[in-house]
Amino acid sequence: MNSSDISTTAIISHKAVLGKDVKIGAYSIIGDNVQIGDGCIIMHHTIIDQNTRIGKECKIFPFCSIGTEPQDITFKGEDTFIEIGDNNIIREFTSINRGTQKGGRLTSIGNNNYLMVYTHIAHDCKIGNNIIFINGATLAGHVEVEDSAVVGAFSSVSQFVRIGRNAYIGGYSIVLQDILPFAKVSQSRDYYNFYGPNSIGMMRNGIDREFINRIKEVFNIIFKSGLNTTQAIDKLKKDFKNSEEAKIVIDFITKTKRGIFKNFKFNV
Repeated sequence: MNSSDISTTAIISHKAVLGKDVKIGAYSIIGDNVQIGDGCIIMHHTIIDQNTRIGKECKIFPFCSIGTEPQDITFKGEDTFIEIGDNNIIREFTSINRGTQKGGRLTSIGNNNYLMVYTHIAHDCKIGNNIIFINGATLAGHVEVEDSAVVGAFSSVSQFVRIGRNAYIGGYSIVLQDILPFAKVSQSRDYYNFYGPNSIGMMRNGIDREFINRIKEVFNIIFKSGLNTTQAIDKLKKDFKNSEEAKIVIDFITKTKRGIFKNFKFNV
């Protein structure tokens, strides 16, 4: 690597491994056992603390903190890790914490994600691909976010919550239970507005109108039929026997630990 790609004021551990064409800006600190893939740009005043693996072609903006200890009072200094995939954009003041022993020791982020200013990803979170976190989005520990979801500005997601694929969460939401795949919601402690399928987001991700219409039918049974969740699942299994859309939603619901919100204002 050309030495001019690394600022003379950057501090880089001799235990760190840097790929080809990596650029590191002024006053950044790269810690022990950090791996940074080819073509990454680490801008000035960024800390990548330790045990962090970053894939190729990521761009990390100033004042980010990645790889620091988890904010968990049970953490006792165990060896835990972060894995970040390729082509991620991580904007200013984002913080990403390492995993915990009890949570599997790993915080993971996939590929092609966009983390806007002040995003926080806590310990043991599992983040998929093509996800957008809008300014100030905050995930507590052990949260899972599936592919192509959007978490709105200043939204807070509670521990162990799962956010399904292609879901959209409106800004300033307080997310205490799981959000179904393909759903568009805004949420407070008392109720959430359920706007049906995240149609625009789904179309932007190449999902056709027929699929979206079937998802709307699935949601109508879950939320508007008057059936409880178990009865709704039984009806979906009967009426949508060969439906990929129903299978995705049913599988998500049957794996929930936090439950899904049923106290809502339905706006479809």
